Amino acid sequence: MLLHIIARGKIARSPEAELVARYEKRLTWPVILTELPDSGSGKTPGPLTPYKTVLLDERGEVMSSESFAALLGQWRDDGMRETRFVLGAADGHSDVERTDADLLLAFGPATWPHLLARAMLMEQLYRATSILAGHPYHRAG
Repeated sequence: MLLHIIARGKIARSPEAELVARYEKRLTWPVILTELPDSGSGKTPGPLTPYKTVLLDERGEVMSSESFAALLGQWRDDGMRETRFVLGAADGHSDVERTDADLLLAFGPATWPHLLARAMLMEQLYRATSILAGHPYHRAG
Protein backbone atom coordinates (compact mmCIF):
# COMPACT_ATOMS: atom_id res chain seq x y z
CA MET A 1 0.00 0.00 0.00
CA LEU A 2 1.29 3.44 -0.93
CA LEU A 3 1.79 5.85 1.98
CA HIS A 4 1.25 9.38 0.69
CA ILE A 5 2.12 12.28 3.00
CA ILE A 6 0.61 15.58 1.89
CA ALA A 7 1.75 18.62 3.88
CA ARG A 8 1.42 22.37 3.68
CA GLY A 9 4.69 24.28 3.58
CA LYS A 10 8.25 23.42 2.63
CA ILE A 11 10.36 21.50 5.11
CA ALA A 12 13.62 22.74 3.45
CA ARG A 13 16.91 21.98 5.18
CA SER A 14 16.24 21.47 8.85
CA PRO A 15 16.71 18.89 11.60
CA GLU A 16 13.11 17.79 10.98
CA ALA A 17 13.87 17.28 7.28
CA GLU A 18 16.76 15.01 8.26
CA LEU A 19 14.41 12.93 10.41
CA VAL A 20 11.83 12.71 7.63
CA ALA A 21 14.53 11.60 5.17
CA ARG A 22 15.90 9.03 7.62
CA TYR A 23 12.53 7.34 8.04
CA GLU A 24 11.69 7.66 4.34
CA LYS A 25 14.83 5.63 3.53
CA ARG A 26 13.99 3.00 6.15
CA LEU A 27 10.38 2.45 5.09
CA THR A 28 9.89 -0.70 3.03
CA TRP A 29 6.41 0.34 1.90
CA PRO A 30 6.26 2.80 -0.99
CA VAL A 31 6.01 6.41 0.15
CA ILE A 32 5.41 9.73 -1.60
CA LEU A 33 5.91 13.13 0.03
CA THR A 34 3.92 15.97 -1.50
CA GLU A 35 4.44 19.54 -0.29
CA LEU A 36 1.78 22.12 -1.04
CA PRO A 37 2.05 25.91 -0.72
CA ASP A 38 1.38 27.33 2.74
CA SER A 39 -1.83 28.88 1.46
CA GLY A 40 -4.23 28.28 -1.39
CA SER A 41 -5.51 24.95 -2.59
CA GLY A 42 -2.45 23.48 -4.30
CA LYS A 43 -2.82 20.43 -6.49
CA THR A 44 -2.08 16.86 -5.45
CA PRO A 45 -1.62 13.99 -7.87
CA GLY A 46 -4.80 12.10 -8.65
CA PRO A 47 -5.33 9.31 -6.12
CA LEU A 48 -5.14 5.65 -6.86
CA THR A 49 -8.42 3.92 -6.16
CA PRO A 50 -9.39 2.77 -3.67
CA TYR A 51 -7.73 4.94 -1.03
CA LYS A 52 -8.16 6.20 2.54
CA THR A 53 -7.64 9.70 3.91
CA VAL A 54 -6.15 10.38 7.34
CA LEU A 55 -6.08 13.96 8.60
CA LEU A 56 -3.63 14.88 11.32
CA ASP A 57 -5.88 16.93 13.55
CA GLU A 58 -5.70 18.07 17.17
CA ARG A 59 -9.28 16.82 17.66
CA GLY A 60 -8.43 13.42 16.25
CA GLU A 61 -8.16 9.99 17.81
CA VAL A 62 -5.08 9.17 19.87
CA MET A 63 -3.94 5.66 18.93
CA SER A 64 -1.25 3.37 20.25
CA SER A 65 1.42 2.33 17.76
CA GLU A 66 -0.01 -1.21 17.79
CA SER A 67 -3.54 0.03 17.02
CA PHE A 68 -2.25 2.30 14.24
CA ALA A 69 -0.29 -0.62 12.74
CA ALA A 70 -3.34 -2.89 12.93
CA LEU A 71 -5.49 -0.31 11.14
CA LEU A 72 -2.93 0.14 8.34
CA GLY A 73 -2.62 -3.63 8.05
CA GLN A 74 -6.40 -4.00 7.83
CA TRP A 75 -6.65 -1.35 5.12
CA ARG A 76 -3.81 -2.98 3.18
CA ASP A 77 -5.41 -6.42 3.51
CA ASP A 78 -8.78 -5.00 2.42
CA GLY A 79 -7.21 -3.89 -0.87
CA MET A 80 -6.52 -0.21 -0.22
CA ARG A 81 -3.88 0.89 -2.68
CA GLU A 82 -3.13 4.27 -1.10
CA THR A 83 -3.49 6.00 2.25
CA ARG A 84 -3.15 9.77 2.25
CA PHE A 85 -1.93 11.45 5.42
CA VAL A 86 -2.77 15.15 5.27
CA LEU A 87 -1.14 17.79 7.47
CA GLY A 88 -3.12 21.00 7.05
CA ALA A 89 -2.15 24.63 7.15
CA ALA A 90 -1.76 26.59 10.40
CA ASP A 91 -5.53 26.94 10.69
CA GLY A 92 -6.03 23.18 10.40
CA HIS A 93 -8.65 21.43 8.30
CA SER A 94 -12.12 22.57 7.32
CA ASP A 95 -15.24 20.94 8.72
CA VAL A 96 -15.90 19.41 5.29
CA GLU A 97 -12.41 17.89 5.16
CA ARG A 98 -12.87 16.47 8.66
CA THR A 99 -16.25 14.97 7.75
CA ASP A 100 -14.92 13.43 4.54
CA ALA A 101 -11.81 11.88 6.16
CA ASP A 102 -11.64 8.20 7.03
CA LEU A 103 -9.69 8.97 10.21
CA LEU A 104 -8.77 12.02 12.26
CA LEU A 105 -5.46 11.24 13.98
CA ALA A 106 -3.82 13.17 16.82
CA PHE A 107 -0.40 12.75 18.41
CA GLY A 108 -1.74 13.50 21.88
CA PRO A 109 -3.40 16.57 23.36
CA ALA A 110 -0.37 18.85 22.91
CA THR A 111 0.02 21.13 19.91
CA TRP A 112 3.08 20.16 17.86
CA PRO A 113 5.06 22.31 15.41
CA HIS A 114 4.08 21.46 11.85
CA LEU A 115 7.53 20.24 10.80
CA LEU A 116 7.92 18.12 13.91
CA ALA A 117 4.48 16.57 13.34
CA ARG A 118 5.65 15.55 9.85
CA ALA A 119 8.74 13.86 11.31
CA MET A 120 6.61 12.18 14.00
CA LEU A 121 4.23 10.86 11.34
CA MET A 122 7.11 9.38 9.34
CA GLU A 123 8.46 7.67 12.47
CA GLN A 124 5.03 6.25 13.31
CA LEU A 125 4.63 4.97 9.75
CA TYR A 126 8.01 3.27 9.99
CA ARG A 127 7.10 1.86 13.41
CA ALA A 128 3.71 0.59 12.14
CA THR A 129 5.20 -1.13 9.12
CA SER A 130 7.91 -2.64 11.35
CA ILE A 131 5.24 -4.00 13.70
CA LEU A 132 3.38 -5.53 10.75
CA ALA A 133 6.62 -7.12 9.51
CA GLY A 134 7.47 -8.51 12.95
CA HIS A 135 10.63 -6.41 13.09
CA PRO A 136 12.09 -5.75 16.56
CA TYR A 137 12.36 -1.95 16.02
CA HIS A 138 9.09 -1.38 17.83
CA ARG A 139 10.48 -2.57 21.15
CA ALA A 140 14.09 -1.59 20.51
CA GLY A 141 13.23 2.01 19.56
